Amino acid sequence: EKEIPIAAGLAGGSSDAAATLKGLNELWNLGLSIDELAELGAKIGSDVSFCVYGGTALATGRGEKIQELPAPPNCWVVLAKPKIGVSTAEVYGGLKVEGLEHPNTKQMMHAIETEDYELLCKSLGNVLETVTFKLHPEVVMLKEQMKRFGADATLMSGSGPTVFGLVDSEARVSRIYNGLRGFCEEVYAVRILGERNTLA
Repeated sequence: EKEIPIAAGLAGGSSDAAATLKGLNELWNLGLSIDELAELGAKIGSDVSFCVYGGTALATGRGEKIQELPAPPNCWVVLAKPKIGVSTAEVYGGLKVEGLEHPNTKQMMHAIETEDYELLCKSLGNVLETVTFKLHPEVVMLKEQMKRFGADATLMSGSGPTVFGLVDSEARVSRIYNGLRGFCEEVYAVRILGERNTLA
């Protein structure tokens, strides 16, 4: 049972597409490999290939080139989705590439590979925040609230409006979760899953 909110910057539509591809492959006994399904997925949408594989990965190109990575350091993730929808097309259309400071992908990969939680927190970045924050200032406020309640690091997910925070202490997870319930109806506290082969 999938409960990923839609229009939330969490690849909800892409994960639906990936699940549909896998389901039809099984239902119709097509015998397509995971790589073939991912190739089909790339024709449907940018994030579909990633969702076909699942797990932790570096996606490049339009999102169709997938490099598997080990699971990130074990921690909690608190997600909060304000009651607004964000148009991915509008956000990408408003992105000005000149002068953008890109996240340090190599540093993030190193943090994941060495299970360095502190470095992972320092390596978060999302260039789309600059656009969504102008369109929806409440997303900035939500990010600030989450940090104030005790998240180690916060970031907007995808094109937004969902914001997530990383937390390494279960006690702080409860505080953040309860604090954010006053600002958002949709708040979730989850743990990071393990390696790809543990995922259905």
